[in-house]
Parts: sequence; structure tokens; C-alpha cells
Amino acid sequence: MSHVRLAERLVGRELMDIYEKVIAGERLTYKDGVRLFHHPDLTAVGYLANIVRERLHGQKAYYVRNQHINYTNICNKFCKFCSFYAKKGGPEPYELSLEEVRRRLLMHIDVPITEVHMVGGINPRLPYQYYLDLLRVVKEVRPNVHIKAFTMVELVEIQRQAQKPLEEVLRELMAAGLDSLPGGGIEILSERVHRELFDRKIDGEGWMEVARTVAKVGLTQYATMLYGHIETLEERVEHLVRLRELQDETRHFVTMTPLAFHPEGTELADLPHSTGEDDLRTIAVARLMLDNFAHIKSFWIMNTPQVTQVALWYGADDVDGTVHEYEITYKDGEHGNKRQVLTRRQMIRLIEEAGRIPVERDSLYREVTAPPEEPQPQRHFVPLPVVG
Repeated sequence: MSHVRLAERLVGRELMDIYEKVIAGERLTYKDGVRLFHHPDLTAVGYLANIVRERLHGQKAYYVRNQHINYTNICNKFCKFCSFYAKKGGPEPYELSLEEVRRRLLMHIDVPITEVHMVGGINPRLPYQYYLDLLRVVKEVRPNVHIKAFTMVELVEIQRQAQKPLEEVLRELMAAGLDSLPGGGIEILSERVHRELFDRKIDGEGWMEVARTVAKVGLTQYATMLYGHIETLEERVEHLVRLRELQDETRHFVTMTPLAFHPEGTELADLPHSTGEDDLRTIAVARLMLDNFAHIKSFWIMNTPQVTQVALWYGADDVDGTVHEYEITYKDGEHGNKRQVLTRRQMIRLIEEAGRIPVERDSLYREVTAPPEEPQPQRHFVPLPVVG
């Protein structure tokens, strides 16, 4: 059987033009992305994404030993999709003191963590000095750790508190220990969705202007897309195209992570969860559209470990990290349980059971060689068998 005939059997005649583009390394169009979202054969879309994924990374699948710290849940943006911020009938408000941040870091000091990920609500009571000291405390406890902190929306608030130009603020944050920025804050680059769900935050153009300044000072950034709420499939593709255009301009994004919306505890609680099929398709289309992004991540907390295993064959090459505590979303049936952790051994098992080669990385995707062992977990994660 010829190569072309085999490909036609695998992807179907309707997608052969996209297959030819993928094989040739040609950029897909907005219309191509919309077709991939609407095409009925998920396996065909995943097959195309896996061609790109293996071209870039072969059999490798990356993970990082990291810790998440959410320094406050007080927020004045009141986004309809958010269950994290303090509100009546919801989570109690808190602001972590610097000593509490230190204590949380010391709780896991026996684990060789390479990344600390910090984000929080937009709390107008926190002064500029707090953010500088927050970074310094992390570096005091873990001098060699990479700090990934503050979304574009947080940076706008930090600049407001500092009363200085954003570029100057960024350089002062970097001097205090900031190494890179996570990708959240805009959720999805659609003005319609922005007006309806999070109109108190900066809009897409504002988000991209902050990102340009971040790139100017030399900070690495990561990108995300929150999907599965009120956005259309076409708006998902628009988001990917705009990220791709910004990356053409700045070249400072490393990874893109599609984040599945979790409706429980939000003003959109009547919406259903995303399905495993939607999770896999969104990851696959992201991999195919974002030809200038080196990595696509399946965040195991949002997608579940089992879907993440399958996602390693649908375009994803990264499963994120050990995390330890997370309170932006929770596992189904465990709302309020902040302990969400996979150890290094569990990460390796998850990836190996999916048929990929586990590679521990740092925040910039440099391989961590000969990592020291860590304490045995008190409870064990047992992945479901990989299907297909």
C-alpha cells in the first residue's frame, strides 16, 4: 500500500489537504483549524497532531517537580468563570503572610523542586513591596529554584501599586527573583467572551501589550487557553491564531496549555464539564495550529491523569508537574481538597504506561539529569489502562 493511500485510510479523504500541509511543515489557516474542530473523526485529528508532536520531541514526554502557591484569593475582578476568589457562600478570604509562604515552602524542602509557580487574586490591599518580598522569600528558602509568577492581569495591578512604568517594574521584579510568567489572565482572546465573563480585567489587546513588554525585558512566558465555557469553536481557533501571531512577533512563549473549564462553584455552574474527547481534540488542534510553539501541555489536574496519558498521543509532550497543592480547581467530588500531588515516581509511571519516555525538565525545558530520590508517597496514584 502506498504512503498516500495509507494516510488517506488513517485521516480520511476530507483531511488529506491538511495532511499534506502537516507533512510539508506548512502553516495551517484559521479555516483549517475550524475544520479540525468540527471534523467528526477525533482519531484522524489526533493522528495529524501526533505527526507534529513526534517530529519535535520523538517519544519524550516532559514533567517538572514544582510547587504551586496562591498567595491571596481576594480579588476585585469577580470573573463569572472563577471559583477561586473569596465570595459570600464560597471560599473564605485570605492573604498569605511572608512567614506563611516560607512555611509552605519548608513543608516540601525535602523534595528537589526546581520550579515555584505563584499566582493570586487581584487584591488592591497588597502594596508593591509585598510582591518584591514574596519573590525574595522564595529565593531565600530555595535559592536555585525558578520562580514562575504573576499573570498579565496581576502585573497590571502590581504596576498600579508601584506607580512606575511597567518595564521598570518588571526589571525590579526580576532583580527580586522573578524568572518567568505563567500564561493565564486573558482566558480566551475574544472580546465577546471578555465582555460577558470578565469585563473588569484587561481585554485581549491590553493583555498582548503587557506580553510585548514582558518579551522586551527578556522574560519567558507561557500561554494558556481556557475552554469549555461559553466560547465557540471558532473563538478557540481565533485565540490560537492570535497567540501564533504574537509569538511570530516576540518569540518569547515556550509552552501552550489548553485548560479545561471546571464549572463547579462558579456563576456558570449549570454548564457541563468538558468531555475527554473535547480535551483531546483541543490539545490536538493547538499542536497543529501553533507551529511556532515548542511545547503543548496537558495539565493533569485539569484534564485528569488518564486523559493526559492519552493526550501524549494527541499532540501533548508535557504533563506539567508534581504541584503539591492547588486550589484554582479541584478533582471531581473533592471540592476544597487542596492537596493535589503526584510524586516523581508517579509521574514516571504515568508517562511510561502511556508508552512514552519520561524526561524530567526544568522550567526552560532543560533536562534534569540524575535527580535525587524523594520520600515515598503516603497514598498511591493508580492510572487507568491506556486505551487505543
